[in-house]
Amino acid sequence: MSEDRIESETLIAAPLERVWSLVAQPGFWVADKASLPGTVAEEGALMTARNAEHGDFPVRVEKVEPPTYLAYRWTSAFPGEELREDNSTLVEFTLTPEGGQTRLRVVESGFAALAASEELRGQNLKDHAGGWPLELDALKGRAEEQPAA
Repeated sequence: MSEDRIESETLIAAPLERVWSLVAQPGFWVADKASLPGTVAEEGALMTARNAEHGDFPVRVEKVEPPTYLAYRWTSAFPGEELREDNSTLVEFTLTPEGGQTRLRVVESGFAALAASEELRGQNLKDHAGGWPLELDALKGRAEEQPAA
């Protein structure tokens, strides 16, 4: 594993549009799920992903290319702080159709540039390396359980 980035992916038995609708909810990976419905990524938008256990995380939508690419920046190691370049990581989602399924790839980068101790940067990287597979599994479950339109 790199000291600056995490890469993870999953194949979801759901069409691209359904997966996109879930990934386009800013902060879906950390926000309490009840706060997400109705939120849609708009480039440049800043919102707060609220999590009862871990705190509030500012999330900024960096880039939106429907329905295949989204990039967010968030204060992963600094809940509640104003979002800056030196206290946030970049999370990129790439969606690729494969037949009737969708491959979802996530890359989170910028851990090495966090204005924090080496210990905090390393712990943040380790936590996220373990967390992304769990978040992708949860997203996969939501996408696959939705009825076809």
